[in-house]
Amino acid sequence: DFHNKSPIYLQLMAEIKQKILAGIMAPGEKLPSVRDLAMDEGVNPNTAQKALTQLEAEGLIYTNRTSGRFVTEDAALIRTVRQEFARNSTNDYLDRMEEIGYEEQEIPDLVVKIQKERMQQ
Repeated sequence: DFHNKSPIYLQLMAEIKQKILAGIMAPGEKLPSVRDLAMDEGVNPNTAQKALTQLEAEGLIYTNRTSGRFVTEDAALIRTVRQEFARNSTNDYLDRMEEIGYEEQEIPDLVVKIQKERMQQ
């Protein structure tokens, strides 16, 4: 379910990265072939290849020439990337809250309130 705000390969890359960071794709898990990924996602194989190449450059996946691509087994790297993702997301959130006038001390109270509401649903 892609949108026009960023290139499709970046969106596909983000989707796969999120699955790795959330543990939905386990360390050592085999990824689908470029062709299968492209078909599953409804994208051009070149787009799928570009997303996978970028994830490989980041170290989140690796290629075994004879058997395909796999999620890294480097748990420390996954933890580091996950923490970096969380930090960036939190900074983005804090920036947006400040842009709409929330004071620094109001933000934690808002987060606690929303979390309580979510737990009641």
